Amino acid sequence: MAKGEGAESGSAAGLLPTGILQAGERPAQMKKEPKKKQQLSICNKLCYAVGGAPYQVTGCALGFFLQIYLLDVAQVNPFPASIILFVGRAWDAFTDPLVGFCISKSSWTRLGRLMPWIIFSTPLAIITYFLIWFVPDFPGPRLWYLLFYCLFETLVTCFHVPYSALTMFISTEQSERDSATAYRMTVEVLGTVLGTAIQGQIVGQANAPCLQYLNGSAVASESANRTYSTSSIRETQNAYLLAAGVIASIYVICAVILTLGVREQREPYETQQAEPMSFFRGLRQVMSHGPYIKLIAGFLFTSLAFMLVEGNFALFCTYTLGFRNEFQNLLLAIMLSATFTIPIWQWFLTRFGKKTAVYVGISSAVPFLILVALLESNLIVTYVVAIAAGISVAAAFLLPWSMLPDVIDDFHLKQPHSHGTEPIFFSFYVFFTKFASGVSLGISTLSLDFAGYKTRGCSQPASVKFTLNMLVTMAPIVLILLGLLLFKLYPIDEEKRRQNKKALQALRDEASSSGYSDTDSTELASIL
Repeated sequence: MAKGEGAESGSAAGLLPTGILQAGERPAQMKKEPKKKQQLSICNKLCYAVGGAPYQVTGCALGFFLQIYLLDVAQVNPFPASIILFVGRAWDAFTDPLVGFCISKSSWTRLGRLMPWIIFSTPLAIITYFLIWFVPDFPGPRLWYLLFYCLFETLVTCFHVPYSALTMFISTEQSERDSATAYRMTVEVLGTVLGTAIQGQIVGQANAPCLQYLNGSAVASESANRTYSTSSIRETQNAYLLAAGVIASIYVICAVILTLGVREQREPYETQQAEPMSFFRGLRQVMSHGPYIKLIAGFLFTSLAFMLVEGNFALFCTYTLGFRNEFQNLLLAIMLSATFTIPIWQWFLTRFGKKTAVYVGISSAVPFLILVALLESNLIVTYVVAIAAGISVAAAFLLPWSMLPDVIDDFHLKQPHSHGTEPIFFSFYVFFTKFASGVSLGISTLSLDFAGYKTRGCSQPASVKFTLNMLVTMAPIVLILLGLLLFKLYPIDEEKRRQNKKALQALRDEASSSGYSDTDSTELASIL
């Protein structure tokens, strides 16, 4: 089990004036030796990291394939498809703070405060996920997809928000949390590889025949008559169901490993608090914390850039680049490259600092996006660009979740009595990114409708190809540059982070002593 209870050597006494700790006031605790630091084992970190795979496997499959599935397999028109994608993502964003609120009201149980949410949401989540990829026989299945998409996003939020907040409860050590986060990001990128490989390779073996549009009417391509076309569409639908079943099985296995291999740890000073803080009071304090606002503002733009690429990449490869049968392999190349470079970025941020890693890692995507926009369609060059782009994707995966715990530590120092706010921090960060994702998918699909997108077309008008080019290259570049400008305002550099680590350790050491009082913690916070 993930213990992580130990603390670094040190005492709060060195940070406090002698007026707070007078001689003879607590002689026993002053002589008490500090607890030995306990590290998380590799098994603990792996069990924790595996829990990140379900969200990424399902999210990757939906992010890369749901748009083209609705348009070309379920044969939903672009405008209602854009409504389904936008409303589903917007609802998903809304459920994050809602679930965060419910978690903040949850009491600690034998399994912890977060783990019951993960356990009980899993069975319902896999059922609704499977039904998203089912094509009903009745006409007008728009409400079907909207209903089950929203239900699944609600249930996966009940898994992912407590899992994200679990970062703060597996260990009190920053270094251990950072290490566990690196494990987690590696597994999550592997999850995207699995999602891409399973969905792409299974579905790619059963592509429905495209349609040639002549004078506004669609006719089947010469290689497929009407009977073959109907049969091929059914095969494609079955392939999506098969992929959904495999991904659902992975979801369950990972949830079981997480439940059995990780145990939540409470902060020593949190157990001293008599009453939990109300959600809305905690929300006001979180939203008034400057470093948090600046962090989510920066990552809001950079995340939106990568989401635009993710949501339109399949259509971009199919119609703009002309690689109808290669896009799943290109996705796999990106994700494999990201998987192998996650450990490199973990070393880089440890050696040079997290802000430097942000600038170097995320900005490295810009030249490759420019290259894709300017060069003519070339499969070999596209594979090279995909592998290089995976390096930036790895940084985008790792850095937000590595930096958010630093913001929470800074908040705890400034608000020493505000405990139980971790789900608020994580849920509202995810809220803003998901809402932006919904807006991006809705606008991009609507843009394709205005550009004249042809459902299941063998080719698309030049206006559609140009629109896809802008959505995958120019728009993400602008968003990345805006996000990097906002990161200049982020105040927690490596020196500040080290100061916060020492001060928090002093607070934990003092809280672990029998003489800890609310007055002491208030005075310590004012001094820091």
